[in-house]
Amino acid sequence: MKNRGGRLIGGGSSSIGLPIVFFLCLFFFLAGFFGFTLFSQQEESNLRPEPRLLELEEEKEYRKFEPLEHGSTGEGFLTTIPFQVLSWKPRALYFPNFATAHQCEGIIEQAKKRLAPSLLMLRKGETEEQTKGTRTSSGTFISASEDKTGILGAIEDKIAKATMIPRSHGEAFNVLRYEIGQRYLSHYDSFDPAEYGPQKSQRVASFLLYLSDVDEGGETVFPFEDGQNMDPSFDFSKCIGLKVKPRRGDGLLFYSLFTNGTIDKTSLHGSCPVIRGQKWVATKWIRDQVTED
Repeated sequence: MKNRGGRLIGGGSSSIGLPIVFFLCLFFFLAGFFGFTLFSQQEESNLRPEPRLLELEEEKEYRKFEPLEHGSTGEGFLTTIPFQVLSWKPRALYFPNFATAHQCEGIIEQAKKRLAPSLLMLRKGETEEQTKGTRTSSGTFISASEDKTGILGAIEDKIAKATMIPRSHGEAFNVLRYEIGQRYLSHYDSFDPAEYGPQKSQRVASFLLYLSDVDEGGETVFPFEDGQNMDPSFDFSKCIGLKVKPRRGDGLLFYSLFTNGTIDKTSLHGSCPVIRGQKWVATKWIRDQVTED
């Protein structure tokens, strides 16, 4: 039917239907789009291996390799020593599970009965009174040759492989105990001849084997990591910078010298005060020449 104006009766209902159709189409389009996106992400996550699975795959690949012919000083087997690069300035590497709990406990038992206040190398003109409070731990030196259990010898062998510096270049282990409040202010392990006088040999690297967990505090800290905080007014008692939390059995390796033999100023490091618990650590200083163990 037509009304007097010539328009169809009911024409208003068709004009209302068009927007509804448009919005329905838009709704289904968006629902399909988001559904496809979520499905794709789920598929991608299912296809992406977890980090541990990647490690397992790498281990399987690693097992396929056969050892090569080796020299008279080499080994006929493959060795894996996992590590993480913590820093390039200074060169610092972290070795998880470097030693077993049994090995750590064995080293502590040997050191307990021989502890004495830790000593400090003095600069030219310095006195013990001036440096009081700089290093407050207790410690002792134990060489692998006097360890009848063989634990220290096994650890030394592993350190030599990790550093590719022979055992003969290492000092005896300095086993240290830090109790609540004890610390070692930031310092260098190498000795600047301008401050300490002529040196027959120099400490190239340090390997710290953490023998215990620490409830709180006791971190090894590198305040000058990547050139930070390097100004003349730096407070060496501050525990700021790159911090490494002690965990029993883990190892920390860092280099004190550049490859040209000069001291890496970013290798400055210290031991933060222990807040709760005890910290036990065995330090192996490695030199550029053969040492007497």
